[in-house]
Amino acid sequence: MSNRTHDMPAGRGTDRAQRRLRVAVRPLAVLFSAGALLVLPPSPIPVSEASAPAKSTADAERHNAERRDAERHNAERHDAAKWQGGWATSIQPPGRGLFPNWSQQGFHQQTLRQVIRVSTGGTGARFKLSNRYGTSALKVAGATVGRTDRGAAVRKGTSRPLTFDEQGAVTIPVGGEVFTDALSLRVRALESLTVTLYLAEPTGPATYHMSASATSYRALGDHRPNESGEAFTETSASWYYLSDVEIQSKAHGRRNGVVAFGDSITDGFASTIDGDNRYPDELAERFVRQGRPRSVLNHGISGNMITFGTPGTGESGVDRFAKDVLAEPEVKTVIVLEGINDIGLGGTPGGQIPDVSVEQLITAHRNVIRQAHAKGLKVIGATLVPFKGAGYYTERGETKRDALNEWIRTSRAYDAVIDLDHTLADPTDPDRLTPAYDSGDHLHPSDAGYHAMAEAIDIDAL
Repeated sequence: MSNRTHDMPAGRGTDRAQRRLRVAVRPLAVLFSAGALLVLPPSPIPVSEASAPAKSTADAERHNAERRDAERHNAERHDAAKWQGGWATSIQPPGRGLFPNWSQQGFHQQTLRQVIRVSTGGTGARFKLSNRYGTSALKVAGATVGRTDRGAAVRKGTSRPLTFDEQGAVTIPVGGEVFTDALSLRVRALESLTVTLYLAEPTGPATYHMSASATSYRALGDHRPNESGEAFTETSASWYYLSDVEIQSKAHGRRNGVVAFGDSITDGFASTIDGDNRYPDELAERFVRQGRPRSVLNHGISGNMITFGTPGTGESGVDRFAKDVLAEPEVKTVIVLEGINDIGLGGTPGGQIPDVSVEQLITAHRNVIRQAHAKGLKVIGATLVPFKGAGYYTERGETKRDALNEWIRTSRAYDAVIDLDHTLADPTDPDRLTPAYDSGDHLHPSDAGYHAMAEAIDIDAL
């Protein structure tokens, strides 16, 4: 439904492997809404425990590495005004997930190729790799970036090596993250880039983002120079290690970035694979159509909850907000859309997530608002969309959704409100998604629904 005239590679998403991914992912939306993801973790992580001091040696090493990286990263960002977020994703611990992925086994003597699309353009780029949830040091033997062609192919003559402190390889410690050196590269808003990593030594389980709604590619051996993509015969619908792309912009110093924060509905679950139809993608396209591209970053995680975290669905929204939102450069506004999984999954018979009250949800939302305001961000609350007919729908859950939405609309806790409930509701049954906006699982919007969400946002207020 979105305008695909802006640097969308011709034919991307049309090969047989990508069609197979699309067929595989869509039915799983039904399993998702039934809470299938949450049978995987051993136990939920309450907000109050998610930030508790690490007790094991591995946890202590991860905590120390994160602290050292944060200190170094802050020191290096004395010129942060030169950079804006071009693309981002929220990373998760390795796990089985909703569909086959490579996170648990990791990589060995393999080349990993991933495609991302930046929301804003500039004259340089740098790429962040994360080993936040790794169990051993991550050794990257080499990396390249090029302009995306069809599938795994890179446009001829555009592949460029990436370096780390002027070296071709890098070792990222457990819990660590590292940026590549800045690369002089003119990038246009909504242009797709292909990042290739060669992982020669066993990586162990991989830090990843489960539901990418995009195709990643894998090949045996070192295929960094391979621009045709023919060697990349394996595919996945997840992203691995790559967590941020920052763009150097002529408009440096302009703090106008937007972060979309939430769960699978922000993540774009059930949207067309490789279609870039997530609502933050559609929002970025609106800015481009008006001739004023802005940084729009997607920090949604499918299955995520604002009050509880699990290994399968990431840390709670409260606990990951600082890492995922406040760490991004030049952000002005954050849009918060979260809570439906807390309502739907909490207290289900045989489930592992305790019942979550409306008061707990409001407390969590207030926590996120305080975190944003403490950093000078404008924070906009989005009402939870209808979910009648979804696998975890109950009348009691609907009562909670109505109560939380009423608080979002009327409490004035948020600086502004986007009423997505109203935007997507079926006029004949407001507790349901409008059929044209329903992906089929009665929880996640269709491509048309994600487009409508972006259109409902007053971009002048962001």
